Amino acid sequence: MAVSTPILGIAVLIYLLVIFYLGWLGYRQTKSTEDFMVAGRKVNPLVLAVSYGATFISTSAIVGFGGYAGAFGMGVLWLVFMNIFVGIFLAFVLFGKRTRRLGVNLGAVTFPELIGRRFQSRFIQGFSGILITIFMPLYAGSVLIGGARFMETALNIDYNSAVLILAVIVAAYVITGGLIAVMYTDALQGAVMFTGMGILLVLTYVKLGGVVEAHQALTNMAHLVPANLAAVGHTGWTSMPLFGSPTWWTLVSTIVLGVGIGVLAQPQLVVRFMTVKNTRSLNRAVLSGGPFILMMAGVAYVVGALSNVYFLETRGIISLDAAGGNIDKIIPEYINSAMPDYFVIFFLLTLLAAAMSTLSSQFHTMGTAIGHDLYREFLMKGKIGKTVTVTKLGIAVTIVISVILAYILPFGIIARATAIFFGLCAAAFLPMYTGALFWKRMTKEGAIASLLVGTFTSLSWLTFVHAREASALGISKMLFGVDTILTGTWTVVDPILIATPLAFLTAIVVSLMTAPSPQEHIDLCFKSSVTSEMHSNPVEI
Repeated sequence: MAVSTPILGIAVLIYLLVIFYLGWLGYRQTKSTEDFMVAGRKVNPLVLAVSYGATFISTSAIVGFGGYAGAFGMGVLWLVFMNIFVGIFLAFVLFGKRTRRLGVNLGAVTFPELIGRRFQSRFIQGFSGILITIFMPLYAGSVLIGGARFMETALNIDYNSAVLILAVIVAAYVITGGLIAVMYTDALQGAVMFTGMGILLVLTYVKLGGVVEAHQALTNMAHLVPANLAAVGHTGWTSMPLFGSPTWWTLVSTIVLGVGIGVLAQPQLVVRFMTVKNTRSLNRAVLSGGPFILMMAGVAYVVGALSNVYFLETRGIISLDAAGGNIDKIIPEYINSAMPDYFVIFFLLTLLAAAMSTLSSQFHTMGTAIGHDLYREFLMKGKIGKTVTVTKLGIAVTIVISVILAYILPFGIIARATAIFFGLCAAAFLPMYTGALFWKRMTKEGAIASLLVGTFTSLSWLTFVHAREASALGISKMLFGVDTILTGTWTVVDPILIATPLAFLTAIVVSLMTAPSPQEHIDLCFKSSVTSEMHSNPVEI
């Protein structure tokens, strides 16, 4: 039943007023290009951790992957391990410190600029900006879908209207306040998300009779797995899929590895490492970032799977049937059916927070890719020009593209679209990003070769081999008369397992075959004498 009370309207209004106030504060404090791009490099470690986590965990995780858990079970909890170990610990402790140092040494304010300046290549910066501009809207569109689906169910409003409302709200403070506004609002939204997911976990176990009882009941449901899902490896909601089956390959290669590894090279997350005062702030951020991710992702996946118990007890069906076959509706349907009205209101704010925190960072990243990386550095050859103005126009354009995608993408796409983008980032960016931070011998030629090989191998595998995308696109069918040019297990192996190792190998081989970068440039990139207070001089807007 949809919630429609004056309390809901008041709650949403108060929440939005606070968000717009924080956006206004960000606008007031944005005095320079560096403020707009990297929040002046003075962000508090707690704000960094919550902002990073809120950006990382979006409606894609809560609605999309929570829905995936509802359909395929708790095997997706391996992604939580990857989220914490790779996405928080390795990202902050290993990658974050070196990223912050390199960013300060080179005066970089975006991820493409960081890599471009490290390898002294405008091509790398421009090409990376193009990739972000073209493919990040797919991810942003999936986040919009997640937020809008719950608004549609909870508020009983048209889905298309919900998409537009959500996009306009986020655009208002991102375009005006830059990254300072984004991180301020992220901090509030992260607190709302953490509270909402904690309450959801407690209410779910209370509703299902306790922790042990709920999980035992879910285990006992294994015989109810639909025949079509059992045929592709589904063995129950508390066990892993059959080893080597299509479902196993999708879970392990696409969901767990694709998203779990791809997080290291997410442009909207990497830039946050360049916003803190010093590297000690990154160590402090780990202590709050880890528990935040555990609560957000872990709860979503557990509750998604346990929703099967609730629907079986109340309707005699599994979650996938309750959602009409659309896994993106499992979490919204469960919340609206099982939870009291007051929590539905609060959870709406939780999902709004999750959607807005991620969307704001995505829109900011796409805008800076257009305004800074493409316009200023690639087209204007470093001239300042109208960088911030073009960036704001870029944000507006990418918002429109993301909204269009949210309208036209098919059912059940949230988790898949997220995994596609994360996997592409891993293949295209991770090898040269890793080399930029850890290998002084890596050359510009090696980085460019790695970038191109990773990008086009990943896209080609999606187009011609990976069955779900290749069949939907139809390009392989049109050119070769078959849905996929390879058969068997290859058609369910995610591109990340092919493209990323190949890109790493290319980077190593080409770098060893080409002349190293000038020693004075390497010394500049890797110098460690930067104090905690030093950062590049701000440029007035």
